[in-house]
Amino acid sequence: MLKYLKISAAICLFATPVLAEGYGLGRPALPEEIAAWDLDVSPDGTGLPPGSGDVFTGEEIFADQCAACHGDFAEGVDNWPKLAGGWDTLADEDPVKTVGSYWPHLSTTWDYVNRSMPFGAAQTLEPDDVYAIVAYILYSNDLVDDDFVLSDENLATFALPNEDGFIVDDRMETEFSQWVGEPCMVDCKDSVEVTMRAMVLDVTPEGEGADEASAEPEAESVEVAAVDPALIDAGEKVFRKCKSCHQLGDGAKNRVGPVLTGIVGNPAGQVEGFRYSKALTDMADAGLVWDEESLSAFLANPRSFMKGTKMAFAGLKKEEDLIAINAYLASFAE
Repeated sequence: MLKYLKISAAICLFATPVLAEGYGLGRPALPEEIAAWDLDVSPDGTGLPPGSGDVFTGEEIFADQCAACHGDFAEGVDNWPKLAGGWDTLADEDPVKTVGSYWPHLSTTWDYVNRSMPFGAAQTLEPDDVYAIVAYILYSNDLVDDDFVLSDENLATFALPNEDGFIVDDRMETEFSQWVGEPCMVDCKDSVEVTMRAMVLDVTPEGEGADEASAEPEAESVEVAAVDPALIDAGEKVFRKCKSCHQLGDGAKNRVGPVLTGIVGNPAGQVEGFRYSKALTDMADAGLVWDEESLSAFLANPRSFMKGTKMAFAGLKKEEDLIAINAYLASFAE
């Protein structure tokens, strides 16, 4: 990854002045714009903001913000990345590349969490939260004890197991001249033809009129009975497994998954502005309504209930969790 980043940066340095002079595009970046993007952290600690976080605090934040995708113990959920484990696998045919087994610098972990996580809500974490999450990731890899505190003062001194497993990328000096030349701009190919279509991404219309919205089924009137507040509170705790991808309530926005406000009792696939999978739209067209029965079946085993769903969540295994989250979702009417 580091190698590709260095080459990309080099290409940008060569290309940008040419484009600016040739086409007159853009303007110089303002200082505040540069500052907003200048978030990188170097292995020597340059760029780290003041702050600290301990393992126990990190465990709580990780459970709330990260566990839905990465598991309670950083073991990964379905195809979402593992962050722990993988020791002694780098020589295997299919190595497990985690923070503990593969990553060379802890600063990369801090920088990535700070810059890009949680998924769908990047850069919403405070520095202390990031320090705490990284401390918990180290603990999950058995690299620190449970009383460990990570801070801007000790992060740069922490050595990961694979620190010596990388070499300096010298391709700019040894190979760059071999693959850089004048780009072809005219008649570069004898013919151009379509070789693949994007049906796999569900973005290619299937036929004439495919872009027309199908008739929306009328929502049935559903009366929500009074629910024990304790059950709603329990459902709120269960929803922590969902909140990295979904939002509820006033001001909620679509993330990786759609807003779930008012979902109970309404037809599936109706959230404005969200692009659903074909699997869901097919079931919605067939009349799927998110009542307690269908929601419980879906949340217990999403892939079994809806073949082809894009939701990566493995499912809720406890009956009491399904009852509680139904009550919690029903408490959010449109």
